[in-house]
Amino acid sequence: MTKLNELRDNDGARYKFKRVGRGIGSGKGKTSGRGVKGQGSRTGVSLHGFEGGQMPIFRRLPKRGFHNLFAKDYAELNIGRLQAGIDSGKIDASKSIDAEILLAAGLIVKSRDGVRLLAKGSLTAKVTLVVAGASKAALEAVEKAGGTITVTTPVETAAE
Repeated sequence: MTKLNELRDNDGARYKFKRVGRGIGSGKGKTSGRGVKGQGSRTGVSLHGFEGGQMPIFRRLPKRGFHNLFAKDYAELNIGRLQAGIDSGKIDASKSIDAEILLAAGLIVKSRDGVRLLAKGSLTAKVTLVVAGASKAALEAVEKAGGTITVTTPVETAAE
């Protein structure tokens, strides 16, 4: 049992600040561990991407493609994963299944712009689904199992 007067930090718990630029004997004198003199030894240096006056690689290479600001990011769900959720009892197949129920069951992580149903796996349960999108094969699989699927598109917000 330790005594109150014997309490102290573990070894290495407190890192001693290294004083640089305080003479040769310190081991960190002259250039203070920054290498040689020049731009790299100064404060506020911005050498990232600089190639010594040569045209930098990010300017030599052509730009390609674009990022669509209006693209929808759907939470994807395969019918095999849906069936596994029903089999394990996380989802009640007799009720209507929407994004909130799938989120609560842990089958999707985020709702994002809605749920898109994909056809990987097999579905045997008769389900009623309300999703933002579905592939043709997924639609056929749900209808083949005797279920119904309602495809809603995400609500567009009008820009004023």
